[in-house]
Amino acid sequence: MMETATAKAPLLVRVQEIEGRGRALIATQSLKAGQILLQETPLLQYSQSNPIIQNTNPNTNPNNSNTKTPVTFCAHCFRSLPSSSSPSSYPSCPSCIQPPLFCTFDCYSKAQATSHTQWLCKSLSILDSHSVDPETQTQARFLLASYNLAIVSPASFQLLLLLQGDGIVDSQAHMLHSFMASVMAFWPVQGQLPGFSPELTASLLAKDKQNAFGLMAPVQQHGEREVRAYAIYAQASFFNHDCLPNACRKDSYVQLMNCKVCNSISFRFEYVDKPGDHNTDIIIRALHDITEGSEICLSYFPVNWPYSERQKRLLEDYGFPCKCDRCRIEETWSDKDSMDEEDVVSENEMEEEETEMQEADENRENTNDTNDDFPHAYFFVKYLCPVDNCGGTMAPLPPASGNLSTIMECNMCGYLRTDDEFT
Repeated sequence: MMETATAKAPLLVRVQEIEGRGRALIATQSLKAGQILLQETPLLQYSQSNPIIQNTNPNTNPNNSNTKTPVTFCAHCFRSLPSSSSPSSYPSCPSCIQPPLFCTFDCYSKAQATSHTQWLCKSLSILDSHSVDPETQTQARFLLASYNLAIVSPASFQLLLLLQGDGIVDSQAHMLHSFMASVMAFWPVQGQLPGFSPELTASLLAKDKQNAFGLMAPVQQHGEREVRAYAIYAQASFFNHDCLPNACRKDSYVQLMNCKVCNSISFRFEYVDKPGDHNTDIIIRALHDITEGSEICLSYFPVNWPYSERQKRLLEDYGFPCKCDRCRIEETWSDKDSMDEEDVVSENEMEEEETEMQEADENRENTNDTNDDFPHAYFFVKYLCPVDNCGGTMAPLPPASGNLSTIMECNMCGYLRTDDEFT
């Protein structure tokens, strides 16, 4: 849980009810390609496991690439703690069975008032003493963070309750509610957490499933990317899904280094390891120009997923089938066609489709129409990262002094490409 959630650019988007789609975020003015639409601090955030035992670093042993070594990170801000430093050099919680570490005394002080209160500390110790499966461990950490939020920031807890997600009181909800009641028996809950019940537990679990964003650990030398923690944002949670989105998430920090792509600059992504007080803020950036009044959509997963996988994920995790322009076309394809759709962006075909793609670009700018027979051919060529096994989305760098950038940047791996390469 962080300090009071704030949106950095609230005037660029607003929440509006759209028939058939529910609440959505709408552009309040014309937006430029690459423009940052929203930067927001989490309502709450939580680790998916104990910060001192989570494994994320691949072992460098070339004979065993699957072996991993423990990575320690700050229990409050989730930044990595250098393995070269002794754990005793960091502040730690003396009350925990497995004491979490904090990157600085300032972070520890903030945690004591927010994300690691004395009652939460004791509950986490009890949780760590139980042998539970990883999914239950993560759900329990979310519930503890939510109930803690109700005490330290009742207004933020009310915002959490307003988010999308109506849970079903099933056996899992009953089990977790009983478990929470046992590990929270000593909490100052009485009178501060009204409605503590299996129904509230089920509702919170649904809101977590439908609204949580993963906070990524830095990319390792073998290219692995893993979720280190999760965060829920009051405003960003209202971004609806589209399989051909007009915006993407870019919440990673970049450092300048020599560029091998455009002989200019390149970036190294640090994700939660970026410095400053807002390392877990979410940042949303426009892929292309967006007209005033248009809905702004993200893709809830990599855009190169095939039709069947996209539909399965949306139904299981979000409770709806996608009926976007792309899905209406792909639902008529065979399974083989769906699995082979990434072939659209192969290097051998890019030259053959170049003229067609440029014409599609002009038509799209003139008509803002995505109802072409094959709309994602254009999208894949321009906006899908060409790096093998990345699946990231290319977006222009933010405009500088009113001038649009000619450099596209992948939101996952940091790969850069100039407009010259595309055109």
